[in-house]
Amino acid sequence: MSSILVTGGAGYVGSHATAALIEAGYDVVVFDDLSKGHREAVPQGAELIVGSVLDPAAVRGALAARPFEAVMHFAALSLVGESVANPWRYFRENVGGAIELLEATVEAGVKKFVLSSTANLFGEPERVPIDESEPLIPGSPYGESKYMIERMLRWADEIHGVRSACLRYFNAAGACPSGTRGEDHTPETHLIPLVLQVALGQREQISIFGDDYDTPDGTCVRDYIHVCDLADAHVLALPALEQESLSLNLGNGTGYSVREVIETARQVTGHPIPAVMAERRAGDPPTLVASSGAIRERLGWEPRYPTLEAIIETAWKWHKGHPDGYEPQP
Repeated sequence: MSSILVTGGAGYVGSHATAALIEAGYDVVVFDDLSKGHREAVPQGAELIVGSVLDPAAVRGALAARPFEAVMHFAALSLVGESVANPWRYFRENVGGAIELLEATVEAGVKKFVLSSTANLFGEPERVPIDESEPLIPGSPYGESKYMIERMLRWADEIHGVRSACLRYFNAAGACPSGTRGEDHTPETHLIPLVLQVALGQREQISIFGDDYDTPDGTCVRDYIHVCDLADAHVLALPALEQESLSLNLGNGTGYSVREVIETARQVTGHPIPAVMAERRAGDPPTLVASSGAIRERLGWEPRYPTLEAIIETAWKWHKGHPDGYEPQP
C-alpha cells in the first residue's frame, strides 16, 4: 500500500482529498497545525501528525514516519483580501513553508508532489474560458505566493527529479454527500456558505457586490467546482506523475452568476434569502471560468457533481447538520 503525506489535510479541500485517497486504497498521513483545519475533519483511517510546515524538524519528522510515494500540499493561507492587507505574512508562510517542505521532500527521496494551486494566478484574464496558455499574472500576493511555489517546483523537477502536478482550481464548493465533512472557515468569505448562513437564520441578508458588470445579469460570474471533484483530480494526478510534471486548470467549465447562486440556493433550501446591493469590490473581474479540456484529456477527469444544484444540495446538507461547523453539537 502506497503512502501519501497530505499537508493541510484537516482543512476543507485537504480533508476531502484525504478521504478520496483512502477510498482509492492509499495509506494517508495528515500533517496539519490545526490553525485553520479541524481535527474532526480528518477522515477515519488517516494518521494525524500535528505540526507546521514552517517547522523544519516537524516536517522532517513527518516525512520520516514511513516511505512516501508522494506529498500533497494544501497547507497555506488563502484569503485574497487578507494577502493584499498583509502580503509579507503570505510570502513568509506560504512560500517559506513550501521551501521547508520541498527541501525535506527532496531529502526524503520522495519523487511526486501535488500542489493545491489557484486560478488567482491569472488575475484578470484576456480570454474566457481560461486555458493553460493564459499568461500568468497573479491577481494578489496570495496568487503570487502560489506562482512562486510553482516556479520552485519547476526547479525541483529540473534539479532533483521531483515531478509535480500544479492543480490551479477555481471556486471550491459543496460538501461530502454523506454530510459528514464540509466547509468550516473563520472568517467565512465564500459565497455559497454565506448564502446558506442566511437560509439558516445566521445572517439577515446576503450582499451582492455590484450589478453593473458586463455579464448577462450584471453580477460576477464564477466557475464553481465540487470539492469531491477537486479531490478526485488530486488522486488521478498521482499515476500521471510517472510520466511528467503537469500544470492544469481545474474547474467545471461553466460559469454561474451571483444572482444564479442565490436563486438556486432559494430553490434548494426553500428559504427566501433576502439579497441587497452593495458597492463593487476592488479587483473583482467580471467573469472567471476555467477551460477543463486539458485536465479531462490528460487525467481522464470527469466531474461527478457538475451542476450548481448538486453543489448547493450537498453544501446545504452539511450546513444543516453542522450549523456551527465542526464544533460539538448540543
